[in-house]
Amino acid sequence: MFSLVPLLVLFPLAGFAVNALFGRRLGGNRAGLLAVTASAASFVIALTQFVALAGNGFKPVTVPFATWLRVGELRVEWAFLVDTLSVTMMLVVTGVGTLIHIYALGYMREDVRHNGDEGRYARFFVYLNLFLATMLLLVSGDSFLTMFVGWEGVGLCSYLLIGFWFEKGEGGLGNARAAMKAFVVNRLGDFGLMLAMFLIFWTFGSLTFAVVFSRMETARFEPWLLTAITLLLLLGATGKSAQLPLYVWLPDAMAGPTPVSALIHAATMVTAGIYMIARTHVLFEAAPLSADVVAWVGATTALFAATIAIAQNDIKRVLAYSTISQLGFMIAAVGLGAYVAGMFHLVTHAFFKALLFLGAGSVIQAVERGAHHTHDHADPQDMRHLGGLWGRLPVTQWTYLIGALALAGLPPLSGFFSKDEILLDAFEHNLPIFIILLVAAFFTAFYMGRQLLMVFFGRPRSEAAAHATESPPVITLPLIALAVLSVAGGVLNLPQFGEEGYAGALAFKNWLGYTLGKEEAPLFNWMVAGLATVLALAGLALAYAVYRRAYVTAADRDPLESPVFNLLRNKWYVDELYGALFVRPFDTLAQLTARALDLGGVDMTFNNLGELAKQLAGRLSRFQFGYARGYALVMFLGVVALLAFFFVVR
Repeated sequence: MFSLVPLLVLFPLAGFAVNALFGRRLGGNRAGLLAVTASAASFVIALTQFVALAGNGFKPVTVPFATWLRVGELRVEWAFLVDTLSVTMMLVVTGVGTLIHIYALGYMREDVRHNGDEGRYARFFVYLNLFLATMLLLVSGDSFLTMFVGWEGVGLCSYLLIGFWFEKGEGGLGNARAAMKAFVVNRLGDFGLMLAMFLIFWTFGSLTFAVVFSRMETARFEPWLLTAITLLLLLGATGKSAQLPLYVWLPDAMAGPTPVSALIHAATMVTAGIYMIARTHVLFEAAPLSADVVAWVGATTALFAATIAIAQNDIKRVLAYSTISQLGFMIAAVGLGAYVAGMFHLVTHAFFKALLFLGAGSVIQAVERGAHHTHDHADPQDMRHLGGLWGRLPVTQWTYLIGALALAGLPPLSGFFSKDEILLDAFEHNLPIFIILLVAAFFTAFYMGRQLLMVFFGRPRSEAAAHATESPPVITLPLIALAVLSVAGGVLNLPQFGEEGYAGALAFKNWLGYTLGKEEAPLFNWMVAGLATVLALAGLALAYAVYRRAYVTAADRDPLESPVFNLLRNKWYVDELYGALFVRPFDTLAQLTARALDLGGVDMTFNNLGELAKQLAGRLSRFQFGYARGYALVMFLGVVALLAFFFVVR
């Protein structure tokens, strides 16, 4: 069954190719179904790899596919690495990705109609299948080089999907700018990854994971070199996984359609950095300084983003900053050496964050349907214009509540088990980081409580919200499936309550142990779990106390309105700071360069050449006098001149 693994990538690539070439001829419905079928087929292949590993004693297997490059003795192969880490990512990407594809069948049908261009329906699924294929290539390749191809591929697809409605947004350019911002910021992180790859090849003579890790003990290199490599890898991770200081692209990525937001935040792209650090854990374990930096970057990002989420009013932007914060939890975990805890939270987060984004999309379209009937032009993403949706959206409301409580970390939902495991590792290895993450967890519960109250409770604050209707089954059924996973996902890695353990305890830890090594299993800590639960309940209770009677109308002031709240609402003015330090100086430099080199150099040179050609043509045109006898005379004189020339030469 291992030989089937190339189909994991080939199925969505085939869906991409067929829809790209024949999507318009197939029609929107067939194009969408083809994309869903390709994604579901990849999920089946991922399941076969799970079964094959189980039958193989969980031993890693490399499956060669083709020779990519051969120069002298250098030979680069396209090959797939099948181990417990890659199969975990395969199952998450294809499983959650397929549910998002199904959801998109219904969501995009209304979205293209709402935006007035139904011809883009098939194009959306072209990009979505390509996104899935490149992410699968990233997580299944057996080398840094193959991973890098997928790494760049998801960057390209994010650009295409964030800017899907490129002519929309502020000033008709807002979405295009958001896509460009994501592309440029990620290139900064990618530059770090490229430098790390150069150093790895220089040091170990290979970019294949197995070869590099096996040569760790025999290769001779300066200790600083490994620190440099791992810090550059971290720079790459901060770009893809939206950590300080390169997180600024992810909130603006909300410009893309909601299925794109779900795919980026839950199943693809932003999880790439955590996967990459887990995959290269051997390098980070040998560079403790870098591992400490990773942990601190993750912890500070978790708290920083959580504070911003408190003050946002856009339903998707709250979730975007929540994703940045939760990714911070994962980065902190892998920095502390708790690779299983970080990956476990990656999996459960994929369940409930996909659920929340897709639920937000269901809310947005429900309000848009209400606006269509009432001609109310209230912003369906602005939570101040919502409210009163409880009872109007019977499926969306309950599934969204489950996702919100899972994110808040309440037992027995999946988020409680995965977040508690990270907190426990932080408690045992780095107390300051533990405290920072606890505060971030409290803020998480608070802003999710605030969002629930503003969106679903109270009275409708717009006519559109008052006439909102539930989404069709093609949208709600994926919500139900993700809600089930958000409830039951904790079963994947139930904690060990006693020394002897019990059947099913730490199953995920034992599974990943075949790839990441056997970590010491900490016993369940009732104090840490109890403290985290109390803080989550306190955050929800505080949100209820502050917002239960807030926003009677959309124009009401926020109960927390203050200079500090405005600072958080304006995202600590980081975008403005980056604009002053980097964007505007480069814009000015680009304008000066354009004037000096383009207008004053290239344009002037070719304009002058054009003028010279024009003047020369004008003078030569005098010989075009239009009389046959004149042309005959010129030809005769030319022949005489040539004969005279040859006569003189001879």
